[in-house]
Amino acid sequence: MMNNFLVFLSALLLVSFRTTAFSGQLNNNPNCKELLLNRREAATSVTTSLIFSSLVFGRPTCSTAAVDLSQFKNGPNGLKYLVSEAGNGSGRKPQRGTKVKTSYTLYVNGFGEDGGKKIDSSKGLFGEKPFEFDVGVQKVIKGWDISILDMEEGESRRLIIPSELGYGEKGVGSDIPGGATLYFDVKLVEIGKAPNFNEKQLKWLEEHPL
Repeated sequence: MMNNFLVFLSALLLVSFRTTAFSGQLNNNPNCKELLLNRREAATSVTTSLIFSSLVFGRPTCSTAAVDLSQFKNGPNGLKYLVSEAGNGSGRKPQRGTKVKTSYTLYVNGFGEDGGKKIDSSKGLFGEKPFEFDVGVQKVIKGWDISILDMEEGESRRLIIPSELGYGEKGVGSDIPGGATLYFDVKLVEIGKAPNFNEKQLKWLEEHPL
């Protein structure tokens, strides 16, 4: 709140300075005194209103569109998901360290139909480019690791990932602010072969549980 006050106090000083400078040109002209008075009153009124609004209401925040959560299930640590397409029926799910292929679209402030903003997607102008990674070994955000490990090959889900399982309080760049909830449409396209871990890898997995 103190930052807001300082910002708008600066605005008040700037308006006062400009008004004073302008008045120097008008004071010598008796026909302009009324114009000068009106200008001063308007500037003071507007700036005072801005300061009051800032102090009472704080900084403006981006509105988040309401998302219908009635069909979503609760996952661990605040994660929510909706199975939008069933898998291939094999029942196979990836284990930690398995290379997987996925397709996805990421939104913030809700899904696309809810007014959310699309940030990234594996679906480009010239077609699909699946995103490959080793699941469950911290190659992606934690919300993805948890979700993909629970999905069957061919399955699609909608994910709502809280910031604690996403990019945290730091965010990423200008598109994903700190504390942002992430909205994903994601499909597990393909599961690779199960890996054969050596002793060091097994120890690392044991020391770094999800």
